Amino acid sequence: MQVVFNADDFGRWPTINAAVALAHRQGVLTSASLMVTGEAVAEAVALAREVPTLAVGLHLVLAGGRAALPPKEISHLVDSRGHFPPDPAQAGLRYFFSRAARAELACELAAQFERFAATGLPLSHVDGHMHLHVHPTVFDLLLPLAEQYGARGIRLPRDELRPALRYDRRGAGPKIVWTMVFNLLCRRCLSRLAARRAAGGGRGLAVTHRVFGLLQTGQMREAYVVEVLRGLRVPTAEIYCHPATQETGEALGPNPADLATLLSPAVREVIVTRGLQLSTYPV
Repeated sequence: MQVVFNADDFGRWPTINAAVALAHRQGVLTSASLMVTGEAVAEAVALAREVPTLAVGLHLVLAGGRAALPPKEISHLVDSRGHFPPDPAQAGLRYFFSRAARAELACELAAQFERFAATGLPLSHVDGHMHLHVHPTVFDLLLPLAEQYGARGIRLPRDELRPALRYDRRGAGPKIVWTMVFNLLCRRCLSRLAARRAAGGGRGLAVTHRVFGLLQTGQMREAYVVEVLRGLRVPTAEIYCHPATQETGEALGPNPADLATLLSPAVREVIVTRGLQLSTYPV
C-alpha cells in the first residue's frame, strides 16, 4: 500500500515553509502543495529546489486568499485588493451562477497554472485551498489545464467517516454532512476523468483511493493518523496536513501539532510495521 503525506499551503507564510522543509528532511512528508500567490512563495520555491526529493503540486486559491491576476481583470471574483471571498460557499455560488465570474475564473486558473510553470518545478499534482477545485464549475475548467501543464495527479477528498468519529465524535453532524457532500462532488469528478480518458483527452490524472484530512482539518494529531494507518485497507491513500513551526492564529489552520505528527516516531513505526510505502503522485 502506498501513502502520500502532503502539506498544504506551502508558500503561504515562512512558518509553513520551515515546517515543510523540516517534515520532509526529518519526518514522513513526501510532497507539498504550493500557493503561487502566497506571501512566501519565492522562499518556498527556493526550498523546493534545494530538496528535489520533495514533490510539489499546485494549491489553487479561489477562496480565502489572493488572486494571481490584477483586480481590474477579475472584478467579479475579487475585491479591490485582489482577495477572494473568505467563505468558500459564497465563492462557489458565484462561480456557479455568474457567467461573468466563470469567464474570469478560467483566466485566473490559467494564471495560477502559469505561475507554477514559471517556477520550473515539476508539477506533481493539483488540489485546492478549501477544496474548491472539486466544485463542478472549477473542476471542468481546470481539468484541461492540469493535463496541459503536465500534472500527474489530482486530489479527490474522499475521506473515511468511521475513523474520524472513532477518534473524536465532536462535530459529528458536520463531519457526516461534509462526507456526503464531498463524496458526491468526487463521484462527479471521477465521472469527468473517466469520460476524458475515454475520449482520448490525455493520459489521465492519478487519484488515490482515499484522502484523509478533510474531516480532521487542522487537527491531524498523532493518535488519529496512527489509527488511520493501522486501519488502511486500500492500495493508495493521501494524508494531508497543515504543518507550521509556530501558531498562526487560525483555529483550524496551519499549526505545530500537525508538524509534530509528521515528525512522530509512532507514525513512522506503524508505516514500517505495516510495510507501507511512502509515495508521491502518481500512485
